[in-house]
Amino acid sequence: MRTLPFTTFVLAIAAIAAAAAVPAQAASAYPNRPIRIIVAYTPAGTTDILARTVGQKMSEAWGQTVIVDNRPGANGNIGTEIAAQATADGYTLLMGTAATHGINNTLYPTLKWDAVRDFAPVSLTARVPNILVVNNSLPVKSVKDLIAFGKGNPGKLNHGSPGLGSTGHLSAELFKSAAGLQMTHVPYKGSAPTLADLIAGQIQVVIDNMPPYLPHVQSGKIRALAVTTAQRSSAAPNLPTLQEAGVAGYEAGSWFGLLAPAKVPKDIVARLSAENDRILKLPDVRERLSAQGAEPVGGKPEEFAAFIRSEQVKWRKVIQDAGIKL
Repeated sequence: MRTLPFTTFVLAIAAIAAAAAVPAQAASAYPNRPIRIIVAYTPAGTTDILARTVGQKMSEAWGQTVIVDNRPGANGNIGTEIAAQATADGYTLLMGTAATHGINNTLYPTLKWDAVRDFAPVSLTARVPNILVVNNSLPVKSVKDLIAFGKGNPGKLNHGSPGLGSTGHLSAELFKSAAGLQMTHVPYKGSAPTLADLIAGQIQVVIDNMPPYLPHVQSGKIRALAVTTAQRSSAAPNLPTLQEAGVAGYEAGSWFGLLAPAKVPKDIVARLSAENDRILKLPDVRERLSAQGAEPVGGKPEEFAAFIRSEQVKWRKVIQDAGIKL
């Protein structure tokens, strides 16, 4: 057996030690360059609003540019796949949603990424109620009116959603099933185009995340009938829940949270989680999110990981019970 000279042996050991130290050094210096937060949906939607709110505060605190990168399409699958395949160094993050990490693995069994295996959960950012809104030209003032109109005018109601399999889509399917109502589904590539066509009258009904729609409800451009959560929203306290409006047992909502690619160093994940929590406690952030109907949450990475697993179980049952297939 060949024996290495002592000097060569020492240099080899030093090289191994230096290589092992690189991740630790990178983590301690984090962040030292721009960070990218991928939003798998169009600009101006709830996911985009939350990512930009958190990203701006990160940038102010860390002195590094935080770029929000919108990669919409396929109900969030395109942007989520990009995030899953990114280098695991903490400089590419994803603002995940109930769709990307609670629903899509059931609806799309051939995805190239897995919501649990390929991601390191950072922290739950916010919960958001969905809101039932209609075009102003529709002659209804309440959920009861909408159900009666739909049953009396079969084939005349089109409902939009920000994408096939989105929480807006599934929430509407649950509503249709519970109310015995027929509506034609028109999927879009995000909340912004859905909202635009609702205002224009191309579609008549939408159930979607509250934030993009609330300002237009307040300005009178569209009409809100109810929220989908079990309790009323502090951002729109006069709106009844669907349960209060007569749809017994109905409850649905959305959530959003930061994730990193799997294998990002744990100390970087912990730092990101702590920063997310700090940001969500800032008075101006809480005021901004609350005004749009979003409830700031926060929490540790392991708590978010357990929450994602429970959401997958919940939505899998909803999809299977409702017989929803794409």
